[in-house]
Amino acid sequence: MTAIDIALDVASTILLLIGVFFVFLGMLGLLRLPDVYNRLHATTKIGTLGVVSVMLSILLKVGFSPIGVKGITVGLFLFLTAPIAAHMIGRAAHRHGVGLCQGSVIDEYGKDCEKESCPIGNLKTEYE
Repeated sequence: MTAIDIALDVASTILLLIGVFFVFLGMLGLLRLPDVYNRLHATTKIGTLGVVSVMLSILLKVGFSPIGVKGITVGLFLFLTAPIAAHMIGRAAHRHGVGLCQGSVIDEYGKDCEKESCPIGNLKTEYE
């Protein structure tokens, strides 16, 4: 093994450990946080960072082989779609009246939706 192979192997292992740690934190946040909005935050931010780290680890380990390219493609896809999906889930939860936890102090989205021009306000009166 050359020095560059050893360096790539060490970097791959470090990225893998970082990724597993962040995925574990995302899972822990999913289990421990009080409401859907906090859980979405934990799983989206921390989970995405963890999965992208694991996919970079795969790329460093196997190089630009078909598996490495697939790993980067999956990481990039998740990096681009997870925040959008979390936003849509949070917005749907808010529209359907899922409340915030008792410790939450600000609901800016709810304040904006109290206005008559908000389509969400119109939806609530339409379905009531």
